[in-house]
Amino acid sequence: MMGSKTVVVGSGRTDAGVHALGQVAHSDVTRAIPPWNIMMGLNSSLPADVRVLECTSAPEGFHAQRSASGKSYRYIILNRAAPTALDRHRVWHIRQPLDLPAMQAAAALLVGEKDFASFKSSGDDTTTVRNLRTLRLEREKDRILLYFEANGFLKHMVRNITGALVEVGLGKLTLSDIEDLLRSRSRERAPRKAAPQGLTLMRVFYEDPPVFPERRLDPAG
Repeated sequence: MMGSKTVVVGSGRTDAGVHALGQVAHSDVTRAIPPWNIMMGLNSSLPADVRVLECTSAPEGFHAQRSASGKSYRYIILNRAAPTALDRHRVWHIRQPLDLPAMQAAAALLVGEKDFASFKSSGDDTTTVRNLRTLRLEREKDRILLYFEANGFLKHMVRNITGALVEVGLGKLTLSDIEDLLRSRSRERAPRKAAPQGLTLMRVFYEDPPVFPERRLDPAG
């Protein structure tokens, strides 16, 4: 579309099998093509599992990754005896009953600015202090939904936390175990991470909301 190699910078990467409803990316383009035309052109050439929902001009200096002030994720656990066929790529199936109040109590221990070294991916050498502003668990029929919001996430952090909370729900870990795990700053003592398919990046936050105006679904406005 631009007639030359064009670099696209995303707000961050997602693991294989993880989904994104609110991924944000930017690109410095060389042709003055209207954003609507760029969006339509991209959607005509992208594979069917990737779609551009909005395209707009960004202010000078905007960077999809470095300008972000936070992100939110949702994780879905299917908690029943039978697995699902239609949603098998969207949920993590846990057959055994989970104790939601125990999981909620454990989640409360992780909220706030803390060192999440025990919940990072091995090989991730970035600073491990993050401000987990929200960690909320809700049950909707046979599903448990976990909502995360933070100023940033370590690689696999959401999946590692979810895996630990499931162990609490199964009665294999106690609240004291979660406190000890957090203090230990050791991934070696942590339980398995959750499966990727239950995780979705919901939104990337920026301090200047007008950067992304209301979505316009037709070029006439």
